[in-house]
Amino acid sequence: MKFKTDNSEIQDFLNDASNFKGTCEGVYFPQNEADIIEILKDANRKNLQVTVSGNGTGLNGGRVPEGGIVISTNNLNRVIEINEEQKYAVVETGVLLSEFHTMIEQKGLFYPPDPTEQNCFLGATVANNSSGAKSFKYGPTRDYVEELDVILPTGDKFTIKRGEISADGFVLKLTTDSGDDIVIQLPRYRMPDTKNSAGYYCKAGMDAIDLFIGSEGTLGIITRVKLKLIDKPENILSCVVFFSDENDALNFIAGAVDLSVNNDDSPDQINALGLEYFDKYSLRFMKEEYPQIPAHAGAAVWFEQEINDYTEEILLDKWVELLSEHNADIETAWIATNDKDREKFKDFRHAVSSKVTEYITREGIRKIGTDTAVPKDQFPEYYNFITKLVEENNIKYIVYGHAGDSHLHLNMMPVNQNEYDLARNIYHRLCEKAVEMKGTVSAEHGIGKLKRNYLKLMYSDENLKAMAKVKRTLDPNLILNIGNIIDPEILKEV
Repeated sequence: MKFKTDNSEIQDFLNDASNFKGTCEGVYFPQNEADIIEILKDANRKNLQVTVSGNGTGLNGGRVPEGGIVISTNNLNRVIEINEEQKYAVVETGVLLSEFHTMIEQKGLFYPPDPTEQNCFLGATVANNSSGAKSFKYGPTRDYVEELDVILPTGDKFTIKRGEISADGFVLKLTTDSGDDIVIQLPRYRMPDTKNSAGYYCKAGMDAIDLFIGSEGTLGIITRVKLKLIDKPENILSCVVFFSDENDALNFIAGAVDLSVNNDDSPDQINALGLEYFDKYSLRFMKEEYPQIPAHAGAAVWFEQEINDYTEEILLDKWVELLSEHNADIETAWIATNDKDREKFKDFRHAVSSKVTEYITREGIRKIGTDTAVPKDQFPEYYNFITKLVEENNIKYIVYGHAGDSHLHLNMMPVNQNEYDLARNIYHRLCEKAVEMKGTVSAEHGIGKLKRNYLKLMYSDENLKAMAKVKRTLDPNLILNIGNIIDPEILKEV
């Protein structure tokens, strides 16, 4: 097992895609579970903090160490099994999501979770309960996790299978492989009825496996995952359509959401896989790379739907009818029904994020981006609120993201320190508004270290301490991923 301390060799483990930076004494590269157990037991003896590192694609500082040591999951990268008949896969946590998607689709299978950053590790997507464009129909990673191997911060291990262990009310009992019983008192808070990745998943009678999914590595290190797969769709209709007026685009999305949600699973009815929104400023960012974007475009929507030879023409007609009702520019729409063209549209979806990153790097500025989501009936009001507030303060911004889930990324791009300070205040107000509307401060990126203060908008001090008690029960010496989700000061109080 390698242990590297030279700064030139470990520099990449001291930051993530958010540009949050940290420090550590060195990075371990375990080859197997036994290595991880050895590291954790030694860290407990020495009271040494441990941070688990994925591939560095996160946006919340979760994998960034603040002292102590780092455990890299780079070498835990085996695809152990793909069972085509029973439709599941067993993988180690360092497998790249992009490679996994390609591998299973070659076998006629499909794994729906598709976060924007495809170079993430599968283990990280489980730890963060990642979602993506297709979560509108298929749901987040949680819905596809059937089994986990977890090494607790103490070095104890257990395998947990969905459907085997449920909480008795708010009391959850686990037994490690060594026979030790652990009793966990779950928090009693109500989670928002939206797409959500903020804090521990807790509810009465819950499946034990769900506590670890989305826990951001604070409760244990996931080493092996069994994932449910589905049949690869026969074909997918993919379309990018432009609107002169953003209200028409938003109303089109609302109409498509209603038809999709109320679909009775009939294959010839509108039933979107995803509904992605781009405002006019997003389109301007991409205009140079995509000159075919119409000059008059005030917004765009990318949608997809499963089709087959029988339903293709029927569904295309129904989508065209819905688009016409909402004044879409059908003549300039981009339509794809083959893999090659769909990949181009996916690149278009991902281009806006990379273009923003290029811009802020070139201009030497810092962006501030939201990850909020609200209930469907609150979405129009929330959208108008957030855009109006930023415009009133004259800060450059763009909006894009998962409008089908009432979840958008508003990225502010302040050009100086005064604007940056103002943008931070606006960000706080946007999070407050989302919570006031029974939404979340983090729909898919998690809390990490950068959003701890915003989690306090969602949960009371009592509930945050209840989360801390869960953490303390499984990590009595408080060594693993300290700083993620829960404020270290709260951990000291329990």
